[in-house]
Amino acid sequence: MPDQQPRRSPEAQDRAGAAAQGEAPNYKKTLNLPKTAFAMKANLVQNEPASMKRWDKTDLHGRIRAARAGSPRFRFHDGPPYANGNIHLGHLLNKVMKDLVVRSRTMMGFDCPYIPGWDCHGLPIEHQVMQALIESGKIEKIKTLDEDARRAAVRNECQRYAEKFVKLQAGQMQRLLTLADYDHPYLTMSPEYEGAAIDLFANIVERGVVFRKLKSVHWSPANETALAEAELEYYERDDPSVYVAFEATDIGAVAQAFDVDPSKAADASFLIWTTTPWTLPANVAIAVHPRVEYALATLGDRRIVVATDLLERVAKVCGGDARVIATTTGERLVGLRYGHPFVAPGLGERLADRDGRAQAYDIHRLVAADYVTTEDGTGLVHTAPGHGADDYQTGVREDLPIYCPVGPDGVYDDTAPEWVRNMSIWKANPVIVEHVRDSGHLLHSEVYRHSYPHDWRGKTPVIFRATEQWFIGVDTPMAGGPTLREAATSATDSVTFIPAWGRNRLRGMLEQRPDWCISRQRSWGLPIPAFRTPDGDALLTAQSVRAVAKVFREEGSTAWLTRSPAELLRHYDPAADPDAPRGLEVGALEKMHDIFDVWFESGSSWRAAMQERGLAAIANGDAVELYLEGSDQHRGWFQSSLLCAVGGTGHAPYKALLTHGFMVDKDGRKMSKSLGNTINVEDLMQQFGADVARWWVATLAYENDIKVDISFIETAGEAYRKIRNTLRFMLSTLDDFTPSPVGKDASCGEGMCVNPADMPPTSIDAWALGAFDRLATEVKAAYERYDFKTVSGRIYDFCNDTLSATYLAAVKDRLYCDAPDSGRRRRTQSALWDLTDGLCRLLAPILPHTADEAWRALTRAAGDEASVHLTTLIESFGAKPDGAWARVMEVRDSALLALEQIRAAKGVENPLDAGLTLPDPDGTLARFDPVDLADLLGVSRVRVDATARGVEVHDLRDEPRCMRSWKRDGTVKQRADGGMLTDRDAAAVGVV
Repeated sequence: MPDQQPRRSPEAQDRAGAAAQGEAPNYKKTLNLPKTAFAMKANLVQNEPASMKRWDKTDLHGRIRAARAGSPRFRFHDGPPYANGNIHLGHLLNKVMKDLVVRSRTMMGFDCPYIPGWDCHGLPIEHQVMQALIESGKIEKIKTLDEDARRAAVRNECQRYAEKFVKLQAGQMQRLLTLADYDHPYLTMSPEYEGAAIDLFANIVERGVVFRKLKSVHWSPANETALAEAELEYYERDDPSVYVAFEATDIGAVAQAFDVDPSKAADASFLIWTTTPWTLPANVAIAVHPRVEYALATLGDRRIVVATDLLERVAKVCGGDARVIATTTGERLVGLRYGHPFVAPGLGERLADRDGRAQAYDIHRLVAADYVTTEDGTGLVHTAPGHGADDYQTGVREDLPIYCPVGPDGVYDDTAPEWVRNMSIWKANPVIVEHVRDSGHLLHSEVYRHSYPHDWRGKTPVIFRATEQWFIGVDTPMAGGPTLREAATSATDSVTFIPAWGRNRLRGMLEQRPDWCISRQRSWGLPIPAFRTPDGDALLTAQSVRAVAKVFREEGSTAWLTRSPAELLRHYDPAADPDAPRGLEVGALEKMHDIFDVWFESGSSWRAAMQERGLAAIANGDAVELYLEGSDQHRGWFQSSLLCAVGGTGHAPYKALLTHGFMVDKDGRKMSKSLGNTINVEDLMQQFGADVARWWVATLAYENDIKVDISFIETAGEAYRKIRNTLRFMLSTLDDFTPSPVGKDASCGEGMCVNPADMPPTSIDAWALGAFDRLATEVKAAYERYDFKTVSGRIYDFCNDTLSATYLAAVKDRLYCDAPDSGRRRRTQSALWDLTDGLCRLLAPILPHTADEAWRALTRAAGDEASVHLTTLIESFGAKPDGAWARVMEVRDSALLALEQIRAAKGVENPLDAGLTLPDPDGTLARFDPVDLADLLGVSRVRVDATARGVEVHDLRDEPRCMRSWKRDGTVKQRADGGMLTDRDAAAVGVV
């Protein structure tokens, strides 16, 4: 019988013909070369907007929401940015971090509704609008209107301004590829939000902790409004520092306090130190610490009273030799009297007349105060209750007048000394210093640089100024229960803080905070619904407030300016309100015009944006899962939200607080335009695209301040390219692979698919799938604990090491050189399809565009609707890799080291020119296919030897090399087409 010869392909016949003519066969066309439409160059700046357009066209957000309907819910609440200006780098960090939460929880299978919001009211917008009105000349026409109409006109302009920037910022945030319900945001200026905030306020009023009081508060003279502590920023400022002598008026009493002869106390003065000379006209007392020791001493030709511990320092500053005459305690100084250096006698009577008192105020005396220290100054504290928080408390305790001779614009009124009346306090500072110098009461003055509070928006210095304001009391029992401070502090026990130090930070701020001044004196804001009765009292009850809330829901809060008190209270029945004054006539009321602190408005956001939309029930203790903001919000939104929720419902609004640091430059300096070290977000997007910026954010250790430099973003871009190239290589090997119609399962068609659980345990494919299962477990756990740095780090290492350097390098030969439909190649392609699918899903929260682009290329999506963002994370493929793979990888490390040594010693540059003998004393490696081991090590052949003591490297350069795969596996010989091929390669091209 004649020998049976295999049928040769036309290509093989052509090569045989070429060989007969002495030409070397060309096998390039026989290789399974990679092919994919997934481009090497991302072109993110052009392609991301295209993805956004497709997602918007197909309502991806709506379809995700529908797909997750009925799933376990994860409530995540957006803290509202201010609707003013373009977004900056801090917004990029914050919004991307929030989006990582939203997308990862969504891909974990949660229903994660996310409502973006904006803080629309407040001074910054009103300031910008007023400047524009002045520059355009429109302000002159507005000035001709009555007060309500003028306020309404300004509010209308402010609303248009806010709407403009809400639209602008929403577009910029979407350009960051964030996933949110941008069609239905919450806005603090919307009627439904305003009504919800006022309803919440009514609950707090009902608990009896809202009151109006004359009190010294932070005041912005530039903007003529009260400010809260959270609205302050501290900057270095130069002010005059003065030591002023207040002469004792009863020398005998001074001598008695120090147990000395009156002659030794003659002409004694009480020495104070201050950096705010402008407050001296309002001085009504001097505070001493009852347990501090004070000295009666000579300083030059003066006799002064000063804290003993500070005498030497005072003498050094003021000049002159100091000598102690006698000492005593502050307790014995209390009650001593002094004369003011320039305020005429009789101020106590004049202020009593002003306040309607029958008895004059007892002023210009020494009082006790525990806050007095001997750290600086003189140990005697100039006290002006109208211009200081501690001073105010002392004034209340000592029945001193809360005297403030400064108007809302920072100008002295007609109760001040004539020579400073109608003068700005800042201009008055040097005038007062010179006046005290000329009168002989000034011991020393100098310029003093110190940290001073400024308006956080206008950057102008603020002062303490006594005015009538509305407060929420933090130490007033709520309806007979605990105080707001106690309840809020207790509520933090059930909150998880990330990082953990946030708990002590927030609790510390709660412990130290004063009563909350919630009123402001501007136009653009939510009106406090208070009315003045004919007898001058304020009407503010829970029922009256709720009645106004209904009107605000119907018409918006501008109704406060356009409607009469009777119209605003049309839903109110005084006769049914137990808290209303008897015989109240609604028609006789007058509207008051304070507005809410914007922190109260934003602190109410959980009510308007979450509870009223049915996303949470704070009143029932069903809190939002997470708030995520910068660490400054411990004194801002985190705290105001907690106070509003506890005050209105008794429950915290959140279960967890996550805080991130601030952006600083690479040298650790604060980023600012004046320093020229800012990075424009729009420029960043144009240079790198959103996915690169998002990857950078995901690599950050966000717990502390974050150093920023363009070079850091460039590094993120390099990492992104490595990940993209890994995806591209895997996709390029799947061009001829056909998975089942829906994913890959046991019903795969055409014999191409292999179920991961059916992968041979000793195959490199099972090892790779097992590595992915471990990765998926770690990544999901890291997503759950908001550890995005671990997520990005593990994914990068998996792409760079597990895949590119190990698995893909090992299977590249079979993918290129095996017969297209060989079982081994299809098995590897099946694993690659799974790995690409799983990797795209893990990457999707961080790289929304790239992951979707790759996943659509993988699944060959024909329509616009398909998206990786509709899928969920693959937690495990269920592959069962042999436990001995750990041993294989240990041997691999030793083998690669041996190959490196032979390369250096004998010049074996190409690993395929080498073979290996691996030690296998216990027979573990014998279970593995030696061809697979050779591919894993990148050499031509491997054998295992139970007796070998170490890895042995064999130089195979004298053996024939395959012209197709470059292997020297011992089977290479000349074939019928004239080419030198291995047995595997010969079978693949159809020759013998």
